[in-house]
Amino acid sequence: MEENNSSILVVDDNPEIQEIIQVLLGGEGYLVETAGNGVKALEMLSQREYDLIILDIMMPGLDGYQTCRKMREESNAPILFLSARTKDSDKTLGFSSGGDDYLAKPFSYNELISRAKALIRRYQVYRGKAEQPVKLNRFSCRNLIVDEETKNVYSDGELLELTDTEYAILLLLLKNRHQVFSAERLYEAVWKESFYYGAENTVMVHIRNLRRKVERDSKNPSIIKTSWGKGYYCD
Repeated sequence: MEENNSSILVVDDNPEIQEIIQVLLGGEGYLVETAGNGVKALEMLSQREYDLIILDIMMPGLDGYQTCRKMREESNAPILFLSARTKDSDKTLGFSSGGDDYLAKPFSYNELISRAKALIRRYQVYRGKAEQPVKLNRFSCRNLIVDEETKNVYSDGELLELTDTEYAILLLLLKNRHQVFSAERLYEAVWKESFYYGAENTVMVHIRNLRRKVERDSKNPSIIKTSWGKGYYCD
C-alpha cells in the first residue's frame, strides 16, 4: 500500500457501501472519511478540504443532487456520483448539479479505483500540487489569462475559481483558437467518454457556468462564443 496525503469523503446512507469503498480506497493509501447523509457531509466539508467526494444520489433528506449543488458553493474538489440510477437524464442532472463523473451501481471495484485515481490526479494538477509540473505556455484571450504551468486562470488580474472540468474546457478552446468544437467533440475530449444522448445538455450547462465566471457579460460572451448549429469556440 502506497501512502499519500489525498483524502476522500464518501457520502452514502448504506453503511455497507461506505465500508466497501473505505476498504478499497484505503487500501490504495487514501485517507477515507464517511458521512451517512448530505447534511453531515456538508458539515465535514466546512471543516476540511478533500481531494475527492464520492456521492450517492438517493439519500434521505438532502439527495445527492441537492448536496452537490451546496458543495459547489464551498469546494471545487471533484465529485463522483455513485448511483443505481443510470438513465441519461440522471447523468445529465448529476453533471448539471456540479458533478465531474458518474459511476453506476453495482460498480466494478477496479473501475472505482481507477476513476478515483484519475479524478484526484487531475484535481491535484489543476490545484498545482503535481510533483513535477510540466512548464507550458500562457494562453490569453481578451481580459483572460490561463497559466498552464500553475493551472491558474485570471480575469482582469483576479484569480478565478474554476472546477477542473471548466478549466479543461477553457484550456482546450484556448489552445485551439477559432476552431469550432461540436458538443460531441468537446464532451469526448474533456470527459474522455463516448458521447451519449443527453450529453449535449451536460456540455451546455458547463459552458453556461464557465461563461458566468470568465465573461464580463455572460449574456453577450466575447471569449467563449457559439457557432449556432455547430458548436463552441474561442474568438
